[in-house]
Amino acid sequence: MVFKALTTRNLKGQRTAILHHCSYYSINLAIGAKDLIFFRCLKKPSKDIMEKPCTTNADGHNESKESRDGLEGMGIISVDMKLHPENSNEELDDSSRRISKNIILNHDFSGGLDLWHPNCCDAYIVSGENGHPGESLSKLQGRFAVVTNRKECWQGLEQDITDRVTVSASYSVCAWVAISGDSFHGAQDVLATLKLEKQDGSVDFVFIGRTSASMDRWEKVEGNFSLDTPPRHAIFYLEGPSNGVNLLIRSVMICCSQRSTLADDDENIVQNPQFDDCLNSWSGRGCNAVLRDSMAEGKVLPKTGKFFASTANRSQNWNGIQQEISGRVQRKLAYEVFATVRIFGDNITSSEVRATLWLNQDDREQYIGISSAQATDNDWVQLHGKFLINGSPSRAVIFLEGPPPGTDILLNNLTVRHAAKVPPPPPPGTENVDFGVNVIANSNLNDGTNGWFPLGDCTLTAQYGSPHFAPPMARDSLGFLEPLSGRYILTTHRTQTWMGPAQMITEKVKLYLTYQVSAWVQIGNQAAKPQNINIALGVDTQWVNGGQVECANDGRWHEIGGSFRIEKPPSKIMVYVQGPDPGVDLMLAGLQIFPVDRRLRFRKLKKQTDTIRKRDVILKLRSSDSSKLLGSSVKIRQTQSSFPIGSCIGRANMDNEDIAEFFTQNFNWGVFENELKWYWTEPQQGNLNYRDAEDLLKLCNSHGIQVRGHCIFWEVESAVPSWVRSLNKNDMMLAIDNRLNSLLTKYMGSFKHYDVNNEMLHGSFFKDHLGDEIRATMFKKASLIDPSATLFMNDYNVEDGFDARSSPEKYIDHILCLQEQGAPVGGIGIQGHTNSPVGSIVCSALDKLAILGLPIWFTELDVASENEYIRADDLEVMLREAFAHPAVGGIMLWGFWELCMSRQNAHLVNAEGDINEAGRRLLALKKEWSTHIQGCFDEQGQVAFRGFHGSYEAEIELPTGKVRKTFVIEQGNEPLVIYIDL
Repeated sequence: MVFKALTTRNLKGQRTAILHHCSYYSINLAIGAKDLIFFRCLKKPSKDIMEKPCTTNADGHNESKESRDGLEGMGIISVDMKLHPENSNEELDDSSRRISKNIILNHDFSGGLDLWHPNCCDAYIVSGENGHPGESLSKLQGRFAVVTNRKECWQGLEQDITDRVTVSASYSVCAWVAISGDSFHGAQDVLATLKLEKQDGSVDFVFIGRTSASMDRWEKVEGNFSLDTPPRHAIFYLEGPSNGVNLLIRSVMICCSQRSTLADDDENIVQNPQFDDCLNSWSGRGCNAVLRDSMAEGKVLPKTGKFFASTANRSQNWNGIQQEISGRVQRKLAYEVFATVRIFGDNITSSEVRATLWLNQDDREQYIGISSAQATDNDWVQLHGKFLINGSPSRAVIFLEGPPPGTDILLNNLTVRHAAKVPPPPPPGTENVDFGVNVIANSNLNDGTNGWFPLGDCTLTAQYGSPHFAPPMARDSLGFLEPLSGRYILTTHRTQTWMGPAQMITEKVKLYLTYQVSAWVQIGNQAAKPQNINIALGVDTQWVNGGQVECANDGRWHEIGGSFRIEKPPSKIMVYVQGPDPGVDLMLAGLQIFPVDRRLRFRKLKKQTDTIRKRDVILKLRSSDSSKLLGSSVKIRQTQSSFPIGSCIGRANMDNEDIAEFFTQNFNWGVFENELKWYWTEPQQGNLNYRDAEDLLKLCNSHGIQVRGHCIFWEVESAVPSWVRSLNKNDMMLAIDNRLNSLLTKYMGSFKHYDVNNEMLHGSFFKDHLGDEIRATMFKKASLIDPSATLFMNDYNVEDGFDARSSPEKYIDHILCLQEQGAPVGGIGIQGHTNSPVGSIVCSALDKLAILGLPIWFTELDVASENEYIRADDLEVMLREAFAHPAVGGIMLWGFWELCMSRQNAHLVNAEGDINEAGRRLLALKKEWSTHIQGCFDEQGQVAFRGFHGSYEAEIELPTGKVRKTFVIEQGNEPLVIYIDL
């Protein structure tokens, strides 16, 4: 029921609101100072507060003491009716904000400075009653805060809003401000700022808005903000005027301005989320759950509310607190999870706490990892994540787990709600970029070591004797380069691995640009073994990898190359060179860091692609009377590409028909994410489970999609089944034989490729337990069982320069070693989990590997960025480099659907089915790499064109009717002639 209150003036000129039939109100709409204000009746009033006048207080609020006391007595926190006559026109624009709840508490200082904190300065409240001590503020009426004794421009008034903001919403800010003081004239800037302390301890300052404030009128600071990740602390504050100038604040409003369009987005599907109803709807998972109002003699209190829950008697890592949410979640909808957690236990101060979703459908169990947070015993932290249910489970349970046995998990509140659809960020601006320009000062050391400084207590000197030409990867990106000077930095007296030459480049690096890193490096003769050298960046408190290389003590200069990109504003960026053992001298020459021009390289790659992936074709008609065929038309359409572009899939994800449809329509190869791995098919010894693999293989076969087998074995110890790790040498060898026979005999001829022993450059479990020859033995036995399958190597960080353990040179040596032992290695797998890729670096790795003469596949490609346009650019780099290289035989993506991938911010399709910019870029490239033409036959009865390799259909329009012909363009240097007999 909605009622109207007509505002009038009483004899003192104060506004009066006549409230009929109801006294428990919430505002539905505030229009302006002289217009109607609508209220909603929430509760039957008591007789003694009916029709009480609502008077204007000194701050311009319509209220009476009786009505305010009565409303507060019934539980009303605040009624936000702002009617400021001196700014009524300006504040009309704010009326829409008042519909949403203001998350700022004591927003108008009616409670004094309660919940507000002056930041390294002083503050007090002035009003009509207490006057304006020491100041002349006669033009500024009402109650407001004065922030004084300010020594720095950043000092102001702040409020902690951590528990009132979420990542699911956008917020609009409006604050009314002014300034005062005797030592200045004119206007001063006032800023609204958000200080975000992240879970890792780093701090970001988010600019919200700015206004030019004066002494004689209130001005409005406006702006918006949203959160990408839940912060440990979020502090809103106002700042800005010069030191000595007082900051005046009349009111502050922060309202949720944008949520998802679904009406029930705010509905929390968790029952009893803050334990107001004791432990109803909650239980322990393998342990006890206890309701508490405090722990540790009052040292542990709820962060919000009156209660929290804790575990007791945890004996397993998976023990925790749980709630069944069956029937309250819908399939194919993305849900957002927020939890406030901490830990408690003896001899432990920090541990990971995980939120997990357990699903049961058709006797299949699925565990979905939602998120994790590093919880401590001295403060509450917020855990945040998302999940997507693709099937129709009969049961769904959300629970917390993770800490070691004996450590209690504490939960203050839990929220699970439909995730808001946040609009994507705009494409980042990259205007006026000096591509190819080195940001390193005095790189050639023409001015000695000026511009450089030693990081740590080491010594830098300029020496002569380094190469005079730039490293090959830099030359490939930049083309012609001036010769290097031959000078280098010698770093001596190193006592820590991180010591070396350094330089600040903060002002020279632009956001969202991809920078290539290139240099020559060498180590001193003190080294007794090969040394890793790393070009690193210190971006505030974060370490960023700019490239790594392993150097032997051989007196040679080694090329080091890598890349990086900064996507969030830093306060400082330092580049430094580090890595060798203490006491080992480090030499650096010709360091270059420059933004790469990707579009320029794309033009080169398009020409290479035309040469490598296309062939000249002549379509020729044969007829007894060819003269009658002149002018006949033809439409030629490529129906399938012969170049493999595929993706990994998972059994649970294929229950979502939208995911299955996108996969079958856009990919011609598949690989199973987990369902063929040993820990999945044989979780306990002798207990074989090929059910999920069978389902996925059936899906692929029904759509003509070829399949890779990933993987027979996995060399990294954590990926080896636990029961295998416990076997002795003889039993382990027997288990390996059983695995090979079981898998390869069952699927003889079904999988075109097998990754035989995954990630041998990064793991050594089987080698350590069974000897070096076991790796070649795996290849030889697999080939004997299924000779039709091509047997692949597979490893990561091969193509990007980020990992000295898996450089192309190391990979080549490893493959040659296996071949010398008789291993039938048939293909080279590059996983391709990469960041900020640079084409010349990727191409250099492919060129080196190509000397082996084996087909190269990108087997697990994904790229990640929060900005989907940057993600699309990175994806395009990798796809174009692969497609334009003659040694590359195929590309497999490691997923494409949000919340169904092992890597965050790598998806091409958003959780609820919207194709993002990265997905659109993939589809656009697939279209670019297909051939569709139409034309007419000449007097010889032929049509010539150049087409991509693959299958085609030609439709010929003749005077006598239509003729259709299918054909295949295979790789070849000579023109392909296709005859059509009529």
